[in-house]
Amino acid sequence: MSVEEKPLNFLEQIIKKDLAEGACKKLVTRFPPEPNGYLHIGHAKSICLNFGLAETFGGECNLRFDDTNPAKEEMEYVEAIKKDVEWLGYRWAGEVRYASSYFDTLYSWAQHLVETGKAYVCDLSADEAREYRGTLTEPGKNSPYRERSAAENLSLLEGMKCGEFDEGSRVLRAKIDMSSGNINLRDPILYRIRKQHHHQTGDKWCIYPTYDFAHGQEDAIEGITHSICTLEFADHRPLYEWLIENLPVPAKPKQYEFGRLNLNYTVTSKRKLKQLVDEGHVDGWDDPRMPTIAGYRRRGYSPAALRKFCEMIGVTKSDGVVDVAMLEHAIRDDLDKNAPRAMCVINPLKVVLTNYPEDKTERLTAPGHPNRDDLPARELPFGREVYIEADDFREEANKKYKRLVIGKRVRLRSAYVIEADEAIKNAAGEIVEVRARIIEGTVGNDPEDGVKPKGVIQWVAAHECANFTVNLYDRLFNDVAPDAGGKDFLSCINPDSLVVKTNCKGEVGLSATTPGQGFQFEREGYFCRDLDDSKLVFNRTISLRDTFVG
Repeated sequence: MSVEEKPLNFLEQIIKKDLAEGACKKLVTRFPPEPNGYLHIGHAKSICLNFGLAETFGGECNLRFDDTNPAKEEMEYVEAIKKDVEWLGYRWAGEVRYASSYFDTLYSWAQHLVETGKAYVCDLSADEAREYRGTLTEPGKNSPYRERSAAENLSLLEGMKCGEFDEGSRVLRAKIDMSSGNINLRDPILYRIRKQHHHQTGDKWCIYPTYDFAHGQEDAIEGITHSICTLEFADHRPLYEWLIENLPVPAKPKQYEFGRLNLNYTVTSKRKLKQLVDEGHVDGWDDPRMPTIAGYRRRGYSPAALRKFCEMIGVTKSDGVVDVAMLEHAIRDDLDKNAPRAMCVINPLKVVLTNYPEDKTERLTAPGHPNRDDLPARELPFGREVYIEADDFREEANKKYKRLVIGKRVRLRSAYVIEADEAIKNAAGEIVEVRARIIEGTVGNDPEDGVKPKGVIQWVAAHECANFTVNLYDRLFNDVAPDAGGKDFLSCINPDSLVVKTNCKGEVGLSATTPGQGFQFEREGYFCRDLDDSKLVFNRTISLRDTFVG
């Protein structure tokens, strides 16, 4: 659907008008993550928005790493972010960009602010700076170092750059207005001393620009026309514009804000996600329970479904909380249409078909997908012994139970109708085997005697099947708002968010799958093979229907 055929969100309206009036000749957006963690579902919305707008209006979108804080940044995160963007189906314009590539220019612009009397070096300690800053209801007061001469400030700034001072002893601040109602304009910090090794620039720098100072100038250098941020940056826009107006930048981008994506039953704070990883509550950033793009990929979510979800929730000027059930609906809808079918028995119970010859086997067939002729049919080995789900058999049951019962019939999907005769138990009284009979001539047909089966169950041939482990994943948190109101979000972790099932049995073809390949295990849910190809493990992507109980 083109931009002319669908209702336009407020950003599309702005861009369409700017292009029509010649305010910009070509749309240029950017996605500017800080490489201090893996991307989460909120970033997915920003990716889809920035790259999607560029696609819609025939523009370009840059991928730029705002790597201004080397203490928290790693190349692992850089590579993970690049992979996530590509997996979602997008390609950035030109080469990957880094804020650190502009450090020389940014430093020269800091000198420009000092020379024009619009920045100064301040020696206040962090505690003193907080005291001088004021509050939301009380104005701040000027730093005693605010009126240093330009020459002295230039000398001190050079000393900071050359490593002559300790971390925290001095900062470079903009000289704006300590009485401003917007705290972001109360002489904000532009540069800090950080004697840290940088993953791109090595040990060249020991002072680093703040995000607020670097961001708008990076946009200007790259010719960004529309700098799209989430709402928490709305109060920073006056500073963004002040810096653009007071520096010799080559372009004047404009900042626009949209409502960020917040999901219930979900935590998206990078700090808290990192805590989950560091403390071992999850198995890494790509744990399938994590709301990271890498976690969703490992769990079996499709990029198309995530993009569809971001389209469904829309773009607004206000923050809100989206029900995670909407995301799960998008996943189910996509997988229902596209996932090949297979049979799996998670809790196997052996059934011996006593009237089926011991030396006989045959090959039956089943559709790859009930509504997709383009997916090949599956070949199903069949023999005297099969596995069924333990829950699909009872010795006695009421009429509502539509599975296998002693003296009753059930159809093995795409195979024979069988009738149960006897349950074999161990010394503890547990059922370990069922004796049953096939009803001849019932592959694809109803029994000739007119006694129809009560239901249909999945099965796997015992003599030829795949053996694997299944990870049954559910929501990581059992609280609708796990980190709201000062809660300890760790206390809201769902103890049943992962249940591991070993000795599962599946169609033999599942042994030859590739990591990441997904299926609907009939009557069980949607699953995909784990990305670790050293062992055969299937992760539950999502159940067939919402069964979560918070």
